[in-house]
Amino acid sequence: MNESEQVGSVGELWLFPVKSMLGERVDSLEVTTGGILGDRAYGLLDVATGKVASAKHPKRWPDLLGCRASYVEPVRTGQPIPAARIELADGTSVRTDAPEVDAILSHFFGREVALITAAPPEYTIDEYHPEADIFNPRGDRNVVVDQRLGAALLAALGRPSPVPDGALVDLFPVSVLTTASLRQLATLYPGGYWDTRRFRMNIILDTSADGLIDNDWVGKRLTVGPVVVLGVELPVPRCVMTNLAQEELPKDSQILRTLAAANRLDILGLGQLPCLGTYAVPSTAGTINRGDKAHLLS
Repeated sequence: MNESEQVGSVGELWLFPVKSMLGERVDSLEVTTGGILGDRAYGLLDVATGKVASAKHPKRWPDLLGCRASYVEPVRTGQPIPAARIELADGTSVRTDAPEVDAILSHFFGREVALITAAPPEYTIDEYHPEADIFNPRGDRNVVVDQRLGAALLAALGRPSPVPDGALVDLFPVSVLTTASLRQLATLYPGGYWDTRRFRMNIILDTSADGLIDNDWVGKRLTVGPVVVLGVELPVPRCVMTNLAQEELPKDSQILRTLAAANRLDILGLGQLPCLGTYAVPSTAGTINRGDKAHLLS
């Protein structure tokens, strides 16, 4: 019989209806063995390049994090994913099911885009690498590189994918972050705003532990609430998005620099990358609610 240790409780839950836009804090998440219902259910396709729009290339998509998406009704197991309302940075509002949605989004971004509900077969984005060797093991500096994501990236690495073809998540279906890790980083860079919103995670666990404890959970199982069990797979590699301004949070390049100095880990053989939080794969379905207890299984 597995022994369990309570490691915290659910402090925040987040859904991100449209990839790279601001999301919504929710009271519960519906979890299936394929992932979180409604998370990154929509995205924008750059018609000219065939790539998915991403705030990882802030020079091309400077306004993505100025836009917010939220569902017009609750996401429910066994029901189609509902429409989301997109609030653009200029005050315009449009629903994802509106006939004119592509035209409105294209006008706002100044590029022809199409709203999509599945990534193209070669799921690729443009990713900006800042001018510092420590952010990229290949030594890329101040350049934009093609980056495969999701099932396309894992297929290129010869690894089975925990997400289906077409999923718009970056890599794995669930992301988890502890307040312990944020407190540790705040001691290293006290002037930074170590706000959970910077890191776009699904589950934030409040814990009284100290240090970067998320790293120690890789390879273990985490129960959240009475039903859901998550297999913790690997740390989450971080990118320039962590530095970007959103809402009242300022742009701050020291966020990623601090991560690179404190927590560089090898990810999938791609090299030493700055990391924070963990990716997980559900083995049981169920509902996670704010306040649910989390236990680590041994």
